[in-house]
Amino acid sequence: MPVKNAKELFIALLSNVRQGTARTTEIYQEISQAAQRPDVKEALEARVFISDNILARIDRCFEIIGEQPMKPSARLQDLREVFVEDFRKELGEIESPVARHLFILSKANHLMHLRVAEYEALIETADVTGHYAVGVLLETCLADKLALADRTRRLIRHIVKTEVVEKLARAA
Repeated sequence: MPVKNAKELFIALLSNVRQGTARTTEIYQEISQAAQRPDVKEALEARVFISDNILARIDRCFEIIGEQPMKPSARLQDLREVFVEDFRKELGEIESPVARHLFILSKANHLMHLRVAEYEALIETADVTGHYAVGVLLETCLADKLALADRTRRLIRHIVKTEVVEKLARAA
């Protein structure tokens, strides 16, 4: 579908983020099932909860602008499915439980950083198209994503520290 103006671009971008958020929630649920460490599983389940909340805010954005989400691009859907397939394959090849959890968290962070970039573009587009209330809602979605990225970084650091301490204790 050709995009003719800034409003159509905004609706297309917002639609892609909505579809991506819905799919990302499903991916987080699947990744969470692969996690065996309680702290990693808990962090991923929190992501599912926050993603559901973000989805509600995106739906509210559509209500504010009086539009419906557009049908997502098949190409974007294909990219998401390739991500999931690659995740499953690569995870299956990792034997170490610690390495598996670090891989799971890194993939979760990867997804999150893709969303961050989309929100940054959407917020600017919301302002350009005069949808300031939508911009506020999107800013809160971005804030949630940035907080999750920071928490993931901290959890990765905690896992690495814990493993180093345990290895040192076993060596002693």
